[in-house]
Parts: sequence; C-alpha cells; structure tokens
Amino acid sequence: MSRVRVAAVQAEPKWLNLSAGVEQTIEYVESAERGGAQVLAFPETFLPGFPWWMWLNSVDWGEEFLARYLANALTADGPELRAIAYAARRTGVHVSIGIAERAGHEVFMSQALIDADGTVTIARKAEPTGLERTVFNAASGGEPLVRDTVHGRIGVLGGADHLRADLRARMHEQREQIHVAAWSGFTVYYGEGKEWGPDLNTAASVRYAMDGSTYVVAPVAVVPVAGWEVVDARMPERRLLRGGGGVSRIFGPGGLELAAPLAEGQEGLLYADLDLGRGVRPVVAPAPRGERSQSLRVPSGRVVRREPVRVGLAGS
Repeated sequence: MSRVRVAAVQAEPKWLNLSAGVEQTIEYVESAERGGAQVLAFPETFLPGFPWWMWLNSVDWGEEFLARYLANALTADGPELRAIAYAARRTGVHVSIGIAERAGHEVFMSQALIDADGTVTIARKAEPTGLERTVFNAASGGEPLVRDTVHGRIGVLGGADHLRADLRARMHEQREQIHVAAWSGFTVYYGEGKEWGPDLNTAASVRYAMDGSTYVVAPVAVVPVAGWEVVDARMPERRLLRGGGGVSRIFGPGGLELAAPLAEGQEGLLYADLDLGRGVRPVVAPAPRGERSQSLRVPSGRVVRREPVRVGLAGS
C-alpha cells in the first residue's frame, strides 16, 4: 500500500490512572479509525503519563508518586495492553504507544508497536539517564524497534534518543518508511530558553526526516499547569513546571510539515496522508566511530539500546 493516512495524538494523559488511561487510549484508536487513519502514534510514556514529579525537590513527593507510578504501570501480558491490542485488531489501526512497563517491582520505559492483527512488539530502554533512573530500570541491549507492516516499515524512538547520532544511524540503516518520534512533552523546559525546549526537539524531528528520507510522525503530550504547578523550595518565585507541552507534528522526507499543527494545549488528532511510493531511502553512512561511542546526557535524556519482545494475544 503506497498511500497511508497517519494520525498523531496530542492529548493530556490520565495521570497515574491506568484504567482511565486505557479507556482514553481506546477512544483515540476508535476516533482514528473514524478519521480514516491506518497508523496512530501516541506520546512517550503516555500510560500512565511521564513522571514529571521527578523534577520536584521534595523527597516526600517522590516517595508518594513512585509507589503510585509503579501501581499504575502496565505489564506486557496484562489485561490493559491486551485491551488496546484488541482495539487495534477490531479497528484495523496500527498503534504506537509509549508505556511504563512493570515487571515485578521494576518499571521500564518502553515503546509498544501494535499491528492491526493485534500482535504486540515491546522494546525497553536499556540505559535511562540521570533523573530517569530514579524511576526507571535499565534493560539489556538489543536491536532498534522497527517492524514490517502492511503499511510499510515502521520504527519508533522516544524523545531525546533522536539527539544521538549513533542511534539515528542504526535506525536509518533499517530503511524506515514511517518513523514515530514519541515526545513526552516539553513542559519542564517551557520558557527556560531554547537549549532543551520545543524548538530543539522539533528540529531533531525535522533532521531525522531529512537524514533518513522518511516520514516522521511526532506525537506530543499536553501537560497543563493544573495539577503540576509547583515552585522551587529554594526559589519560591520560580515555577518548576509550566503548562502547554509543545505540539504534535508530521513531517515529510524533505523535512516539510504535512499538516497544520493543532494549537498548543488543544487535544485531538493531527492527520496527514503519506505517499510511500515517493519516499527515497538511501543507504546512510554510519556515524564516525568517535561519535558513535559517546553517550548524550541531557536533563531528560535517553541513552538507548533496545530489546524487542513479542507478546501474543490470548485467544487470537
């Protein structure tokens, strides 16, 4: 199939409420089907929401939210992911969604690709950096998450993985046709300058599209001030978290936008029609050895190796 309609989610997660988040996810899958989408992309750790409370200076907040976060994380073989997989199979929509995956008392930053037949492939981040390791565990290394589907070759990375030249080169070598750049939102940086904010991350998505000659679907979570507006205990006049979170975007292989973005803070789906027959996917030269060996460390950075895991549907 050379023409594919894709949709990027721009929505606020149901923070620390897994059951409500699964219902919300299924509603978006059904909405995407009504809108004619064949591929739907959700933000990073959309279930149960990215743990922005990591940035708070209060130990009490951290202990409280860590327990709640673990309780609301998904398991690979649990009923929540199965329900989403059934929705994908019922609607015929391929789904990419970022999840917090629980395994015993550990929780991993994971990406799940769900085919229209309900087959689930999960990849865990190998080396969460700095602050992320206060919540997430590391996993063993593996290959990047790329799948052949009836709608082309689809790959997915989370957030600042896109700032790593070595990982980008590995993904480009996989000759993706559709790439999901899943962003958790940019609220923690909002208004703090452009060093790590929406401008840089949007530029990273554009560069990925151009370097890989691939379509890029970049969903972003809405992160409003309500419920997250806290101040720095050392500097009460300074808000640690700000509202908004950026906007979802869809780019063509040349880096041009294919759809007018939704307004910041607006919830909904951003659609675009892709012509995979026009994609040019050259072999990309690997990054220089010195650059490949460097780990990028940023405040919410990702240093990744991935280990795909297949999950079957009971009764399928």
